[in-house]
Amino acid sequence: MKQQPRRGESIRRFSPLRLTEHWVNAGAIVVLVLTGLAQKFHTLEASQWFVLRVGGIDTIRLIHHAAGAVVILLTLQHILVAFFLVVVRKAQPGMLISRKDFADTLDNLRYYFGVRQSPAVCDRYDYKQKFEYWAILTGQILMTVSGLILWFPTWAARFLPGEFIPVAKALHTNEALLIFLLIAVWHIYNAIFSPDVFPLDTSIFTGRISRERMVHEHPLELARMEGIPVEEVLKERREEMHLLDAQGFLQH
Repeated sequence: MKQQPRRGESIRRFSPLRLTEHWVNAGAIVVLVLTGLAQKFHTLEASQWFVLRVGGIDTIRLIHHAAGAVVILLTLQHILVAFFLVVVRKAQPGMLISRKDFADTLDNLRYYFGVRQSPAVCDRYDYKQKFEYWAILTGQILMTVSGLILWFPTWAARFLPGEFIPVAKALHTNEALLIFLLIAVWHIYNAIFSPDVFPLDTSIFTGRISRERMVHEHPLELARMEGIPVEEVLKERREEMHLLDAQGFLQH
């Protein structure tokens, strides 16, 4: 039997490759947002001030294209690594959305409204992480395709009708705003302001989370890692939830 992590110990969740991938992608997206919004809303004084401080519109476009190239390479790398792990290494595709994710969504809604006594029983990734992942990944693919059309319009016009260029412009700018809002509202809330992780989810810095969080958020994965029945993990989760409820009652 595998050695089980003791209470208070942490469990590795993300590899150094995933941590590097996340932060390089995050940095490139920040650059894309700043340089992209400055071009989209070029009539605003703030945009004109930013463009002049950076070095002019040509410099802004050069930086935007460079950051876009980084995101394109990261997206391709991510897809190729996922394909290799699933097809060649026969790894379990943990990010695929299944019927269970919709059932987990309903279970958590029932839990939040007090109809259910315990939250959903999730595996390595819960439904919120999966929906956010696919929203960002499909958004980056759309941004890549539309961005390349705008970057090389003459080349694109050789293979596509000319109407695709203004369509790509509308898609690129609107999808950029959607991804920005998704990251700014949903992702940052889940990583910082959510009661489950407040004041900060440090797993994306360290690659590790506590065993207690695994018990509450990913009991199926924890049971598989430790080679124990899921019922034991769920029993531990119920006991900890009862303890927290008792502590909250005493504090009031």
